[in-house]
Amino acid sequence: MSAIKFVGLDNFTLMWQDAKFWNSFQVSLTITVVCTILGTIFAVLLAVLLEKVDDRLANILRVVFFLPSVTSVVVISYIWKQLYSTDYGFYNTVLVKLGLPPQDWLSDPTWAMFALLVMLIWAGIGWDALIITTGLRGIPDDLYDSGKVDGTNDWSAFRYITLPLLRPTIMVALLFRSIDCLKTFDIIYVMTAGGPGFASETLNVYTFQVGLFYFHIGYACSLLVILFALVLGVSLLLIKVRRGSW
Repeated sequence: MSAIKFVGLDNFTLMWQDAKFWNSFQVSLTITVVCTILGTIFAVLLAVLLEKVDDRLANILRVVFFLPSVTSVVVISYIWKQLYSTDYGFYNTVLVKLGLPPQDWLSDPTWAMFALLVMLIWAGIGWDALIITTGLRGIPDDLYDSGKVDGTNDWSAFRYITLPLLRPTIMVALLFRSIDCLKTFDIIYVMTAGGPGFASETLNVYTFQVGLFYFHIGYACSLLVILFALVLGVSLLLIKVRRGSW
């Protein structure tokens, strides 16, 4: 049994020179920023629309959109992987019916990230919409009634009443969503395993490969320290914004 060797900060020095680390860092940030912003925007729109339809239909739709949040991540990942299949996938079937060429959704570096982003936004929109709904129901109806008296339309009410009062709730949704995106592993690993090439290799996926495939446990732990610092930094930033410190 070999003796344990203390290497100090050598792993972080190696990390600075590691092109794969910087690629995975960039991929993680890209997924987090795009999914957090677009996912929250769609969640706000969905929550507002569901508040305007019949209660029974709205409850059914909420269950439908929330199902991915309580379904096995591996199961829904395999389902989407089949939907993206080059030979018999649903999306390529639609493209062929429209007279367009099929795409290698998960095998083409150009399309792989786009395909993952669509899936990740879809998977989290139900949970985000549920959070936004709690904020919507906390807005007094009297404000909307006063707005109608002043002649506001639906867009004005949404812009000047709903959005400002939803700001704290939206920040909570952004916080949860960003943390969830930063630690995403299973969906990406099942669908692309970080490929093609390294186009969708996040920091989590890279850490898994370094630690369990190449058995560089010390380096993998150093990567996890960076991931923890990234999650902590994003969380503190959003908390400061929510409190109005910035």
